[in-house]
Amino acid sequence: MKKMFRTGLVLLAVLAMVFALAGCGGGGEKAEQTAGEGENLASEKLIFGSDTSRPPFESFDTSGKLVGFDVDLIDAINEVSGLDIVIQIYDFKSLIPALQSANIDGAISAMTIKPEWAEKVDFSLPYYKSGLSVAVRADSDTIKSFDDLDGKKIGVQTGTTGELEAKSVPNAQVVSSDTIVEAFMDLNNGAVDAVVNDYPVTAYYITTEGEGKAKIVGDMRTSELYGIAIPKQKPEVLEQVNEALLALKEKGKFAEIYKQWFGEEPPEYLPGDPPQS
Repeated sequence: MKKMFRTGLVLLAVLAMVFALAGCGGGGEKAEQTAGEGENLASEKLIFGSDTSRPPFESFDTSGKLVGFDVDLIDAINEVSGLDIVIQIYDFKSLIPALQSANIDGAISAMTIKPEWAEKVDFSLPYYKSGLSVAVRADSDTIKSFDDLDGKKIGVQTGTTGELEAKSVPNAQVVSSDTIVEAFMDLNNGAVDAVVNDYPVTAYYITTEGEGKAKIVGDMRTSELYGIAIPKQKPEVLEQVNEALLALKEKGKFAEIYKQWFGEEPPEYLPGDPPQS
């Protein structure tokens, strides 16, 4: 497997801390982390929810600072648009309900532009191409692809496309966790046979905390595009975010951030509408 990601900095202890924080994110009180520390927040700040346990898109480093591709992208959007977006911690499964009720102004969390979700919220132009992958323990030789998951215990993160895909597997027992960190822990200790999850998040884990413990088997199961989710009640925010994404593409800043985190150029249509098949 091609290693696209730079050397990981996030330790398992830090991820455990992230789990503890994210686990309480679905309630009324939520820890808050600004995207762009040290800046004074204006009274018109916009709150964007995020499940901050999904490196390399968003996670906490060893110093407790929120880092990741999505975090840098929000910083850049703020710079070119004049918006004042602040990232706030949420469980992934709580993001769509919070957007529907307009309790938050947006969400960025490696979120797939899924038709069912697009009926409930608006999505920005796509900014990342992904897909689902299957991870197993490094010493496993019985599961070689998604087709071998029949009757197996499958770890997933609640509310994700990985959970939906795993539930389509015949005779499988799907074990849903609040964070993907928990799912990987279940894989390591033998509580599940495999984890179905977004490829870039899984690949990053395998090149960092999961090195020597887990591996990806088979091809990507799906082809998905990520977008920034916005409440349907806030079309002006959607317009400003889309304008900022296109400005970042034109200036070359988007490609710079992308290469920093993934080690390669982004597809030429990102951010933007993908080519028609």
